[in-house]
Amino acid sequence: MDTFDLLVIGGGPGGYLCAERAAQGGMKVCLFEGRHMGGTCLNEGCIPTKTLLNSAKLYRHAKDSAAFGVTAENVTFDQTKVIERKGKVVKSLVTGVEKTMKALGITVITENARIAGRGEGGFQVTAGGETYTGKRLVIASGAESVIPPIPGVKEGLESGFAVTSREILDRKELPKELVVVGGGVVGLELACYYATVGAKVTVIEMLPKIAGNTDPEICKIITDTYKKSMTVKTSCKVLELTKDSVVFEEKGERKEIKCDLVLLSVGRKPHTQDLGLETLGIEMDRAAIVTDRHLCTNVAGVYAIGDCNGKSLLAHTAYREAEVAVNHMLGKPDEMRYNVIPSVLYVDPEAASVGESKASAEEKGLHVKEVRLSMNFAGRYLAEVDRGRGFLKLVVDEDTHRVLGCHMIGSYVSEFILSAAMMVDTELPIERLQKLVFPHPTVCEVIREALFQI
Repeated sequence: MDTFDLLVIGGGPGGYLCAERAAQGGMKVCLFEGRHMGGTCLNEGCIPTKTLLNSAKLYRHAKDSAAFGVTAENVTFDQTKVIERKGKVVKSLVTGVEKTMKALGITVITENARIAGRGEGGFQVTAGGETYTGKRLVIASGAESVIPPIPGVKEGLESGFAVTSREILDRKELPKELVVVGGGVVGLELACYYATVGAKVTVIEMLPKIAGNTDPEICKIITDTYKKSMTVKTSCKVLELTKDSVVFEEKGERKEIKCDLVLLSVGRKPHTQDLGLETLGIEMDRAAIVTDRHLCTNVAGVYAIGDCNGKSLLAHTAYREAEVAVNHMLGKPDEMRYNVIPSVLYVDPEAASVGESKASAEEKGLHVKEVRLSMNFAGRYLAEVDRGRGFLKLVVDEDTHRVLGCHMIGSYVSEFILSAAMMVDTELPIERLQKLVFPHPTVCEVIREALFQI
């Protein structure tokens, strides 16, 4: 068999975009994907959850729009139809990726791949009983759900009483009482979905706050928004799963919650086992593959992109890493800047952030100022949101007059966080940013207002 210019293991966002960019750059590419093209994001993560969350938002608006002069009667929610629509959305996007691979002449092998080492002509990968050789190798094997070592979890998974974020996205029945173990981004988004559509939800988080590094004030608004149907318990440790309950410890006291479904969402870890990484002596940091700012591993010609390097488990990070890696292969100057990657929490209202917080900047010894502004400064927000509590925090370096970070909650923030990310990325001074023209009326005008309050 001919030698490829590039072998890519994993067909998720990082893997398929890497294959695409490499083919566009003139390389002969072979892509391996043993499950579903599109990876976790397209099939079991970003896209399916956003499809569900949009249906929940429409349901809430139909029920709760009296303040806007709109009243609907007998509003119902059909989980079966929602799941069916989710399937159609996923299929459409996966088909699009497959067509792109075909159009670019990329060889796609729908088998699990394993690195066999280095042979004559380059790196060798086996899949489906065949061996493939490539001059370069990209590992984009993704991540997998962490299964906590809690008594009763194994039995719960076997019986269906406990599920991960993969299985819950195919359930056509709504639980009456759901316990979510883990209050990170994935767990919180699904918790808010089920709380909106009628389930009684309890989130149990071991840490003192939910949603990871999300601004604490943003977290409070989220929990206040869903307080009628969702209870959040922080600094609590799950001790056991029984056949119909979750046993946990709260302030030293043993407690128990009865439920009919448990979602295990304590985090994700790089999927790097059984890939044959040891055949090349690739450096690891526990389960993560060690990479530099060009996504190079310690083995020349081998790259690791996306969740498997453990740096930033986000699909859009994987996209950018793919481009940086291919540019490095093609000799084009490029490198990753992880400090300018935005993150979004797709609950209702949405939350988004990029760059430094006031606290993180001060920890680095920077002299910063934080401006906090209500979203009500934007006319469109006030027109479309009743009694909204959305806000924006802009973090600015007082020495350089540059934006270092932005944190906000409110309608559409997922769509205009890029504006703030560009301000952080380009490092333009405030005086120049104040000359930008924001369309009116838009919610993103709140950024302009904040720039003039520095």
